[in-house]
Amino acid sequence: MQYLHTMVRVRDLDASLDFYCNKLGLTEVNRYDNEGGRFTLVFLAAPEDLERARQDKAPLVELTYNWDPEEYDGGRNFGHLAYRVDDIYAVCRRLMDGGVVINRPPRDGHMAFVRSPDGISIELLQKGEALAPAAPWADMPNTGTW
Repeated sequence: MQYLHTMVRVRDLDASLDFYCNKLGLTEVNRYDNEGGRFTLVFLAAPEDLERARQDKAPLVELTYNWDPEEYDGGRNFGHLAYRVDDIYAVCRRLMDGGVVINRPPRDGHMAFVRSPDGISIELLQKGEALAPAAPWADMPNTGTW
């Protein structure tokens, strides 16, 4: 398992980039605009992690900016912790067998979400290419929120 990033939702992307980059000293490594989903993701690295981050080998901070106004109360601005795993189906099976609810099953063989006992959302991402859709995951519905 490899720790990937921590996601934080932001209301004002420019103000947030000014804080994280100009004041705190992080560097923008990657940016992704999604027209259909109406959001922008900006990935930031600490100075000592920058070279490793460019090689996809260091944890990042992910700023998520939703283009439509949204209030983030109750800690909703903190999004999730993300981990890359060797076999998303095996990890989800181990979690389910341990009594963990799979909130967003890996129907696509690529991504799943679970929650910690304290309600922290954990994203699991398949290392490399997505696995072929497989039972029981392919038909499993979402449960709760993630």
